[in-house]
Amino acid sequence: MEKRVMTDSKRRKGLMAASALLGGVLVLSACSGGDDASGSGGKESSQAEADKAAVQKSSAADIQITPKDGSDNASINNSAAVKVAKGTLTSVSMKTTDGAEVAGQLSADKTSWKPTTQLERSTTYKVTAAAKDSDGLVAHENASFTTVSPTNSFIGNFTPENGSTVGVGMPVSINFDKAITNKAAVQKGITVSSSSGQEVVGHWFNANRIDFRPEDYWKENSTVTLKLALDGVEGASGVYGVQQKTITFHIARNQISYVDAKTKQMKVTQDGKTIKTIPISAGSPQNKTYQGTMVMSEKFKETRMNGATVGFTDDDGKGEYDIKDVPHAIRLTNSGTFIHGNYWGAKSVFGSVNTSHGCVGLSDTKGADDKGTPGYWFYTNSMVGDVVVIKNTGDKTVSPDNGLNGWNLNWADWKAGSAV
Repeated sequence: MEKRVMTDSKRRKGLMAASALLGGVLVLSACSGGDDASGSGGKESSQAEADKAAVQKSSAADIQITPKDGSDNASINNSAAVKVAKGTLTSVSMKTTDGAEVAGQLSADKTSWKPTTQLERSTTYKVTAAAKDSDGLVAHENASFTTVSPTNSFIGNFTPENGSTVGVGMPVSINFDKAITNKAAVQKGITVSSSSGQEVVGHWFNANRIDFRPEDYWKENSTVTLKLALDGVEGASGVYGVQQKTITFHIARNQISYVDAKTKQMKVTQDGKTIKTIPISAGSPQNKTYQGTMVMSEKFKETRMNGATVGFTDDDGKGEYDIKDVPHAIRLTNSGTFIHGNYWGAKSVFGSVNTSHGCVGLSDTKGADDKGTPGYWFYTNSMVGDVVVIKNTGDKTVSPDNGLNGWNLNWADWKAGSAV
């Protein structure tokens, strides 16, 4: 009996010792991960291993979205793109913040995507893309960016229009909506060339306007190409260009009309040959017509001409004339010089007396539909870009920047206005 009791006592002591030893091992194991007394080191180690395993199981496809997420002042032209390496794109979506979808094109090999339309300024776009690798594992990428604002960008409004056919005197004229201080950088981003091989030079009239022309008129039946590579060009401090496009236009036959205010006749020539002589009535001695070389910039079958808009007013401040249906009007200057039909004047004045307020008048009929009048013929046989040379008026030569009339500068003075 006594021996059995002693055995139980030894067993209890043995269990207590074993428990103490096991407890020590457990404590030692819990602290072996570092100084974190909370015991979370084991969990972190397990999470790291899980993260590593997840990476090993993720797609190898590497999607790159430009502009970078969070970008602002992004280009509206070529900045947006999605590319993938080590995989192919399975879906790309580009939307404005209001949900409008942007059309785009996936490359044939499905490794890149670009919008097929120009982006809007001051607009935030969200791009979502997915791609898969050779094992079929899918990767995802998202980005959001905002395009350049009108405040921080400039555009150039140009003439003539793309695809148009114009006369030999038509310059390329670009008017910017912001003042350009870095003229050289902007001019370097503009290229004008002719299929005729003529040298073409730009001339700055002011901080907002640059025109391009050759030394002599464009060669008839040639093609002129204007390339604008202004995207990202800093035109002024913090103001960047957004345009990137190519414009082409065709030069027609060589038509130049010569107005002589002394003889009151206009000689119309094509390719150096006179095709018609028309009696005219130029500006009166009190309201002389500008002299010089002028280019047709606009044509109107009928238009309103109000003297008040060009400074001809009576004592009551009203226009000295206000004719609401002037036929066959062709603009020669921004300040209001036209060559146009005249139905209200006596037929006897054309070819004999200068009676206008500064325009060149041709005999015409009210309604602009009489095909037998000189006004109708000249309007029908003229186009924007044709040249009109006016002489013997007794007035000053028209300013080169009053309309498209840079031909009144000689070649040396024209080239002096270039910034490059």
